[in-house]
Amino acid sequence: MDGKMKIAIAGPGAFGVKHLEGIAHIEAVEVVALVGRELPKTRAIADRFGVPHATTDLNECLARPDIDAVILCTPTQVHAAQAIACLKAGKHVQIETPMADSVADAREIARLQRETGLVAMAGHTRRFNPSHQWIRRKIQAGELKIQQLEVQTYFFRRTNTNARGEPRSWTDHLLWHHACHTVDLFQYQTGEIASQVHAMQGPMHPDLGIAMDMSVQMKAPSGALCALSLSFNNDGPIGTTFRYICDNGTYIARYDDLFDGKENRIDVSGVAASLNGVELQDREFFAAIREGREPNASAINALPAYETLDRLEKTLQQSA
Repeated sequence: MDGKMKIAIAGPGAFGVKHLEGIAHIEAVEVVALVGRELPKTRAIADRFGVPHATTDLNECLARPDIDAVILCTPTQVHAAQAIACLKAGKHVQIETPMADSVADAREIARLQRETGLVAMAGHTRRFNPSHQWIRRKIQAGELKIQQLEVQTYFFRRTNTNARGEPRSWTDHLLWHHACHTVDLFQYQTGEIASQVHAMQGPMHPDLGIAMDMSVQMKAPSGALCALSLSFNNDGPIGTTFRYICDNGTYIARYDDLFDGKENRIDVSGVAASLNGVELQDREFFAAIREGREPNASAINALPAYETLDRLEKTLQQSA
């Protein structure tokens, strides 16, 4: 591939903006189109980041021969259909988490990755955050072994709003979206597929039709445990905290930042080319395209997380 790689981003919301901010620091990549549901709002974001074209039609971008790849930051419910359309149009695609909200759709994306030879990557940012990369290097060097991963994913979201507090047109899901990050991370860090899984959820919201509270438990064949608490009812700081309880220390990861068990900051500045997990995720996507290789968090190697989510969903159905 000669010259600048040309990218379209679908979804100008909170995460679409994170990708635009990250890509601004990556050389030889140009965002040439931004796709959104509302044209005036999409055009305003495009103008802010110097993107030359704004549209409400993803198919318009897929028909453009100059566009090499698409990053999907759209509502969860359309991820799979849009990813499949991108691959069938011959475009490399990165799909924000989750890449699908059913195991059948996740398997179809993985199948198309194999069939087309294109780069199809799931946006599992936790694999790329410098904090989690630091932990992974210690595990791979034999310096750490996870005993238990304790995770809290908390929001205060009793109305249908996004991470910036703006109204949105779709409803979120604690299992298939937010738990997806942790399920993938636990299996990635341990190198094992969970052998035991269980999930419970609280009452459904009367208007949104989704569970507002959930608890997920997993056990790896090695004996490592993962306990995940999720809530849209937490009236406090939002986001996710990961506590790695290991055989040789305790570590707390909050997105790109890492602390020891006593809250002393650990310097992760030398881990990667950036301290921004989303930027590092995008760097991997673009590098895989240029090098003609499978990326970390490809649809194929992320698929086990979706198969585990399907097992967890079945435990929810059994306990309903």
